[in-house]
Amino acid sequence: MPAVYAIGDTVASDAWNGQPVPGLAPAAKQGGAYVARVIDAQLRDKPKPPHFRYQHMGSLATIGRKSAVADFGFVRLSGPLAWWFWGAVHVLFLASLRSRVAVAFEWMWAYLTFRRSTRLITGKVD
Repeated sequence: MPAVYAIGDTVASDAWNGQPVPGLAPAAKQGGAYVARVIDAQLRDKPKPPHFRYQHMGSLATIGRKSAVADFGFVRLSGPLAWWFWGAVHVLFLASLRSRVAVAFEWMWAYLTFRRSTRLITGKVD
């Protein structure tokens, strides 16, 4: 259907060098931006952009306190350095300076005080 668009985890797309696009947040963000360009072009009666092509910028994953992995193809990191890098990247992707400062402060405080950041709701909710 020409007026229905599917992006992110709702679609399988071979737009990564002929391979399926991974189900990762950066891929969903790129897909969303692409669909926005397609819809904008359609509304303005302009030509559609070229077919979507996912650009993999690398992978980051945190495993625990001071333990993470980072893989950018040309460089791979693990351990504390990757963990600090993971945190810095995630803070930089926050929308506002206020959010960046607040989250960086909260994470640093939690790191220094060994406070666990997970919160569990264990009581009944009425």
